[in-house]
Amino acid sequence: MSQQVVPTTNKSEQTIVCYAPTMITTNGIWQGDNPLDYSLPLFILQLTLVVVTTRILVFALKPLRQPRVISEILGGIILGPSVLGRSSKFAETVFPLRSVMVLETMANVGLLYFLFLVGVEMDIGVIKRTGKQALAIAISGMILPFVIGVGFAFLLHQSTEFVKLSTFILFLGVALSVTAFPVLARILAELKLLNTEIGKIAMSSALINDMCAWVLLAFAIALAENEAMSLASVWVILSSGAFVVFCVYVVRPLISWIIRRTPEGESISEFSICLILTGVMISGFITDAIGTHSVFGAFVFGLVIPNGPLGVTLIERLEDFVSGLLLPLFFAISGLKTDIGAIDGATTWVLLFVVIILACAGKIAGTLLVTVYYKMPFYEGLTLGLLMNTKGLVEMIVLNVGKDQKVLDDKSFAIMVIVAIVMTSIIGPLVTSVHKPGRKSVSYKRRTIQRTKPEGEFRVMVCVHTPRNVPTIINLLEASYPTKKSPICTYVLHLVELTGRASAMLIVHNTRKTGRPALNRTQAQSDHIINAFENFEQHAGFVSVNPLTAISPYSTMHEDICNVALDKRVAFIIVPFHKQQTVDGGMEATNPAFRTINQNVLANAPCSVGILVDRGLNGSRLAGNQVTHHVTVLFFGGVDDREALAYAWRMSEHPGINLTVMRFLPGEHAFETTGSARRNPSGRREILSVETNDDKEQQLDEEYVNEFKSRTMNDSSVIYTERVVNHGEETVAAIRSIDPIHDLFIVGRGQGIMSPLTAGLTDWSECPELGAIGDLLASSDFGASYSVLVVQQYVGIEALGDATVATPDSPTHQQPEQFDLGNRRPPPVGHAHVFQPQP
Repeated sequence: MSQQVVPTTNKSEQTIVCYAPTMITTNGIWQGDNPLDYSLPLFILQLTLVVVTTRILVFALKPLRQPRVISEILGGIILGPSVLGRSSKFAETVFPLRSVMVLETMANVGLLYFLFLVGVEMDIGVIKRTGKQALAIAISGMILPFVIGVGFAFLLHQSTEFVKLSTFILFLGVALSVTAFPVLARILAELKLLNTEIGKIAMSSALINDMCAWVLLAFAIALAENEAMSLASVWVILSSGAFVVFCVYVVRPLISWIIRRTPEGESISEFSICLILTGVMISGFITDAIGTHSVFGAFVFGLVIPNGPLGVTLIERLEDFVSGLLLPLFFAISGLKTDIGAIDGATTWVLLFVVIILACAGKIAGTLLVTVYYKMPFYEGLTLGLLMNTKGLVEMIVLNVGKDQKVLDDKSFAIMVIVAIVMTSIIGPLVTSVHKPGRKSVSYKRRTIQRTKPEGEFRVMVCVHTPRNVPTIINLLEASYPTKKSPICTYVLHLVELTGRASAMLIVHNTRKTGRPALNRTQAQSDHIINAFENFEQHAGFVSVNPLTAISPYSTMHEDICNVALDKRVAFIIVPFHKQQTVDGGMEATNPAFRTINQNVLANAPCSVGILVDRGLNGSRLAGNQVTHHVTVLFFGGVDDREALAYAWRMSEHPGINLTVMRFLPGEHAFETTGSARRNPSGRREILSVETNDDKEQQLDEEYVNEFKSRTMNDSSVIYTERVVNHGEETVAAIRSIDPIHDLFIVGRGQGIMSPLTAGLTDWSECPELGAIGDLLASSDFGASYSVLVVQQYVGIEALGDATVATPDSPTHQQPEQFDLGNRRPPPVGHAHVFQPQP
């Protein structure tokens, strides 16, 4: 048997734990063994409990917009001596003292690799680009909380008199003044502030704050191990500096050399990956041997890894396992060490409350001073101050190191853990209540294609989910005939789902700023999409491309689309259909969430919307590399059909476009044949007539069609035909008779219009958001090989002649209704959008 000495709360007391080194795996319950007496089964049970508890809390706290770190710390507290651990039987069975060594070792291994990944994801270059403003906010946001930590240290030091006061002050000062960079990234993204001006400043300031915190932590550890600032402490600091220099000037060039030796297009070799992962452990060993924490070495090692394919591989292979399985162990260990019962007496709880208030106020006051100096609005400064109060990983590392070094006792540790939880948990709700950017009134009438000036700029926003959407959209834009008199300003919005990981949103944000190679698949897709549109911009002429990346949950992604469209004064939004063509010509759904996004965009868009059913739009090539397209417009009448004709009219001016407009008119028996027979209460048989467009709409249709015919009558590339039909079957037959040479159909959605010409077509409709004709053309049964653009015209207040956008405070604002594709309304206001401008 071996002995393990476990220190207890009292300095004079120690617990001796006996364990058998050979008791790793059990022989089985049938041999009479208890699995919990063996280290491996016990560790598996502990890990399972931690992960399950954490995930349940993540799910429960998700509606409250709490970051995952809160759930992980609370999970540890629930399993620890504060809740379940109060039962001595549970504590001795599931978390006995003999298991602490294995549990903490694995937790620190997970922490080691997580900090390495954080280092890989960070971009130190952002400090150079943010200028003095972010630096000033970071420094001022640390000074006041640090001073408060000094005062708090004097109050608590009486219970830890065996520790030097200067060391105690340093630990508490760092814990209160630090800002958690990864946690802040997640909070900003969920609040849709990640790429607003406030978000950018907050992220830059947090990055600088984190760097300062690591330097202070190194000093704190050096002082903790050497209570006097002796020669040993100096050696610790100097050797840590030498390690950083070695990593920057030796390790980084070596890794860059390995990357350069990798042939272009090939993945990094397994040997190189193993070498890097081994280097993480070696770095941790060196800094631990020096006297600083092992995670400091892993973090620095991650910082010197060059961005590129190596970062892609490392993040994809490690992140899910490390952050999903091992990292919760570290936070659980922090919770297991937290005994809320140690905070005894009303005085201590009052002190805890005062510390939380003062620490938050210190951050806010320090940040406000800088924002006032830079003449930023008060509420923006207050929001920044609240965001800088975010706590998380670094603070928990500081507290755990302080606990291990006996700088903090149980009482101080529990108080500081609660401070971290409370300060981080209140950030989301407070920022949401404080930061409510009112939607600025935008006076622009041209929210439809029909109202866009023929000789003015045509503003279009295209939404892209994957690179597969790109070729057809580019061909469609090219066919939209950008000219010197009417250039096309295109906003390309790459839609990225906001997942539970902070790295994806963070890397996309940083790389968008640096222009460096992608660090993950999402960003690689974004780069591919952006490069394709930028190449189109260079070769097309009279087209300006503005790439953006929206990062948000699918449930609220339509808000980003609508807000960007409103900000950029867009006239037309093009979104891809949620189905894509298969090899055999059928249509299969890619992601059900895409359909929900399209439905919400149709209901909330501030301008006209087109849903593109992509079956390719390559056209045929003529002499001189001229591409020609055959476009057909099916015109039934109504605002949507007029908008569809307006877009096709613009396209018809392109020398490579052959346009056919087929107008459908009701025959003599249209209303009779489409009526439904039923019996009235008296038993007599009667016909239900179908309601058609009112006289005003019919008049508008006539005027617009006549204008179109008069202006294109001499254009041989434009063909106008009329078909008289009596019911839906004749309509379908007429559409089927169209020459299959056509590669694009443009139709109006026909929202809210019941026409005898389409009666019966909606009975078997799979996708009502496309309208009756759009759904018919997009269905697999129709056997089509052409793309379809279904157009819905914006008919809000502005399109009807009022140039002022309705706001919540304006008398013309209509309260939002329940979602209904039959109701069109202006977009929701008051939401900050998350989007990323490309350089």
